[in-house]
Amino acid sequence: MLSPLIPAALMPETPKVVGLNQILRAIRTHLGMEVSFISEFADGRRMFRAVDSAEGRACIEVGGSDPLEESYCHWVATGKLPRLIRDPAEHAFTAELTATASAPVGAHLSVPIRLRDGQIYGTFCCFSFQPDQSLTQRDLATLEAFAQIATDQIQYEIDSGQLRETKVSRIKSVLRTGDVHMVYQPVFRLDGSQVEFVEALARFPSKPYHAPDRWFEMAAEVGLGQELQLLAIRAALEGFCEVPRQMAISVNVAPETILSSEFAAVLANAPLRRLIVEISEHETVGCYSRLNAALEPARKQGLRVAIDDMGAGYSSLRHILQIRPDMIKLDISLSSDIQHDPARRALASALVSFAREIGCELIAEGIESEGDLSTVKALGINRAQGFLLGRPLAIAEQEELLREGSYPVSHGRTSSAA
Repeated sequence: MLSPLIPAALMPETPKVVGLNQILRAIRTHLGMEVSFISEFADGRRMFRAVDSAEGRACIEVGGSDPLEESYCHWVATGKLPRLIRDPAEHAFTAELTATASAPVGAHLSVPIRLRDGQIYGTFCCFSFQPDQSLTQRDLATLEAFAQIATDQIQYEIDSGQLRETKVSRIKSVLRTGDVHMVYQPVFRLDGSQVEFVEALARFPSKPYHAPDRWFEMAAEVGLGQELQLLAIRAALEGFCEVPRQMAISVNVAPETILSSEFAAVLANAPLRRLIVEISEHETVGCYSRLNAALEPARKQGLRVAIDDMGAGYSSLRHILQIRPDMIKLDISLSSDIQHDPARRALASALVSFAREIGCELIAEGIESEGDLSTVKALGINRAQGFLLGRPLAIAEQEELLREGSYPVSHGRTSSAA
């Protein structure tokens, strides 16, 4: 198993465009032979991993197998048979092999497939039903070149499988131990400096360290995305016991998780009037009617919905028009350095008017400078979030800030922003 989680030296290369069957067909037709195949050695048998045959000349098939010691492959790999055999009659040992008569084998070229760790995986072979004295060492060299391409593809697939197993193991370990803790970043009302709500953000202390987004990406890649999100949401909801009474908490949730029955169960005992669900602009929504139907019961009980990362891609407006959120959060790509960018200011100004028309709150994310804070306030955006105002911290580390509910207006920041 690969360790650490994604070691750079063992990361699979980009997948090969050419498949194994294409490689086999190319070498078979180049050499004018009837059959080419890739074998895998396992448990004392030779298994046919990929096969290409001339039309009407198939004598082996993918998934078939035979005893390893009865095959040419085994003895070529051990060195008892040469890699190039023009005529089996020239080698007394081949007469003893079942494959000589059963295939039948006339001329045979084969090279071992050796993986990065030195292990022999199997063989790359090509044979005809009749002897062929015209075959040369150059033909063997051509076969070896094609075999190396196939070996690279097989190694990539093995690396990918091992990497997936490692991801599954580490994600399941987090799910089993609950090894996630939450930090909370305040969102401020700029017209009165109060903390409007806090956004819950997951942190994973497991080693090796990876950014939270990467943990969720890996979980999704191996089909455990919902489980990891639900774990983080449950942990986030525990914050209601610590934040000031009536203060809201927002959680990030993928549309597919919202559609799950487990999500509804998690919300069953949550104070919905104090809960905000943030749906990222990046998330794909397959069916808005299903998503809205899943959200409707909780929204009737006070749940609010925000579209996160507005402006980071192309889905934002569709999300807004279809979901009709209570809040829109401007992505840092729009708010960062807005003080110096007329285009960003113009777009933000238009969004202020748009939000006002649909009765939606607008929040500027990623505020990290006094100039950007002043600019978004001047544009009419009256809610903001960012390192300048408050970093993501455990509730205990910002208890005073949340209790007082404001940042020093004269400085435009909290003490936690240092």
